[in-house]
Amino acid sequence: MAASHSTFGAAAYGGPGWSGRDTTLRQEIGSLWRACGMSSEWEPLREVLLHCPGPELTLGGDADAAQMLAPPDPALAAAQHQAMAQAYRDAGIEVHDLAPGGPVRPNQMFLADLFFMTPEGAILARPASSVRAGEEVEVQRRLAALGIPIVRTLRGGATFEGADAMWLDDETVAIGRGPRTNDEGIEQVADALGDMGVDTIAVDLPFGTMHLMGMLRILDRDLAIAWPRRTPHAAVEALRARGCRVEFLADESEAGAGSALNIVTLGPRHVLIPAGNPKTQAFYESLGVECTAVEVGELAKAAGAAGCLTGVLRRGTD
Repeated sequence: MAASHSTFGAAAYGGPGWSGRDTTLRQEIGSLWRACGMSSEWEPLREVLLHCPGPELTLGGDADAAQMLAPPDPALAAAQHQAMAQAYRDAGIEVHDLAPGGPVRPNQMFLADLFFMTPEGAILARPASSVRAGEEVEVQRRLAALGIPIVRTLRGGATFEGADAMWLDDETVAIGRGPRTNDEGIEQVADALGDMGVDTIAVDLPFGTMHLMGMLRILDRDLAIAWPRRTPHAAVEALRARGCRVEFLADESEAGAGSALNIVTLGPRHVLIPAGNPKTQAFYESLGVECTAVEVGELAKAAGAAGCLTGVLRRGTD
């Protein structure tokens, strides 16, 4: 009779040869997972995710159907996007292409909306518009291919777009409640951040605005730019309570016409700004901010500019 074989004591069953995992997910970022993440809006920008638009911008003249302001010229929009990507490379920032694997939706290029980066990976967005439903699927696929963990996907009726979330400091995120992010979305994002020891402050957006990003940008640890009479009071007060000086746009007309607040912070007091905004650029420079200007006017017809087009994957000094 063959001897019975017991698994008791085997390493696979927790015996002496068992090797337990004693690292946290955050400790594994940069080793098991790709280096990624952020906990500020102003530290040096290291890696971004972009999608250069193509034929999907051929709208047949119906901008409203795509929820854009006017039909962009696809070739010119692509050329401007390529120039913006080169500006990032010239600044030493690594650029990753989304490279969608299936049919491309018209707004797919607005990657800031489609995820929000944390120190432990990405919170995947769930866009509120039916026109944009499914864009997050391509982002999920690409983040996985890059080796970036997805720490939360939203469920139920939650809606959330990454451009509604902003790091006020490394322990606090403000989330805008408005047409793109609902209460259920805020609750689920706050729950994910709370597991990381991060507090959230929900702020109400004025009616007729799109994202928190459109009215507030942080340029340094102690400097933010806000839109007069539009920026949520609670967000301004929260920044001031953290020692951040909040300055207000000097020329609202130019900012509205030229997307002058739709900027990307490249590093402390250094921003990528849409070209053609001389008054606003001079205002930024008067605050000691270096400006790198890029032409994005054709892209802005789609209701977004540099900030909206840029999915931030990593910030930091390492």
